[in-house]
Amino acid sequence: MSGPLLLTIHAAATWALVGLIWTVHVVHYPLFAAVKTGFRAYHEAHMQRITLVVGPLMLAELLTAFMLWSDPPRGTSSGLWLAGLVLLGIVWLETGLFAVPQHGRLEAGFDPSTHRALMAGNLVRTLAWTARGVLVTWALLRVLRGAAEAAA
Repeated sequence: MSGPLLLTIHAAATWALVGLIWTVHVVHYPLFAAVKTGFRAYHEAHMQRITLVVGPLMLAELLTAFMLWSDPPRGTSSGLWLAGLVLLGIVWLETGLFAVPQHGRLEAGFDPSTHRALMAGNLVRTLAWTARGVLVTWALLRVLRGAAEAAA
């Protein structure tokens, strides 16, 4: 797969996840506190449905991030992609070590302290993914500018 195509796929996955994480952080997670009856069923449905959306995107982002790091597109460096992988590591660690266990606790029912911890940890993911979006956009612009200069 060529650098520009790979970078485009990667940028699409990253920005889909940026939009999704902001929606979850600003809309979805805060609404957990408003579910007064049937929270367990609501939460279970949330977990099943969000996994169908976020799982493939996260895997695509991770795979393409490693591919870009190992063979950076012209105009970018492996250091840039390493920085992106560090941010991605923060996202994955926060997800696996904090968000998933907090969701596990919420399976028993809504708990305000667990919900606050979930929101605080999710802010870390939200900021890390947003930083990735900026980094990927910067890389995409560099590649496009380089291609335009080469064509001129």
